[in-house]
Parts: sequence; structure tokens; C-alpha cells
Amino acid sequence: MGLDIRIPLGLIFLLIGGLMSIYGFITRHTADIYEKSMGINLNFTWGLLMFLFGAVMYIVGRRQKWQDDPVNPRPWEQGNRPRH
Repeated sequence: MGLDIRIPLGLIFLLIGGLMSIYGFITRHTADIYEKSMGINLNFTWGLLMFLFGAVMYIVGRRQKWQDDPVNPRPWEQGNRPRH
């Protein structure tokens, strides 16, 4: 059992990115907030990018992991097993 940091990291980015995207979507017609960023809605843009990054990290962390198992070797190692 190994610690895989990708799953909690992906969940954190999913949560924060989702919240930022929602906030940016709700405030998209408010010009006062985005005056300092030249009118660009950075909350929505970066929130969406963070959400996508979190989704990739979570999916990669949840995929099936190959274990070093002498009884059931990885498919590409089946021909290289030592003979007893």
C-alpha cells in the first residue's frame, strides 16, 4: 500500500477550481471587479483550468495500478520469468 498524492491533490484542485469557476461565472457581467485585470474574467478562466487539472490528477490517481506480484506478473514481463 503506497501513498498516492494525486487523488487528494486532484480533489483539492477540483473543489477550488469549481468554486472559482462558479464565482467567475456568476460575476461575469460585473465590470467593477475585473477593472484591475483589464476586464478579463480571471476567476472563471483559471478556475476552469484548475478544475481540468484536478480532474486529470484524480483520474490518473484512480486508474488501476500494476503491482510487483511474482504470481501474476505484468503483461510485458510474462516472458521474462525465471525458471525454477
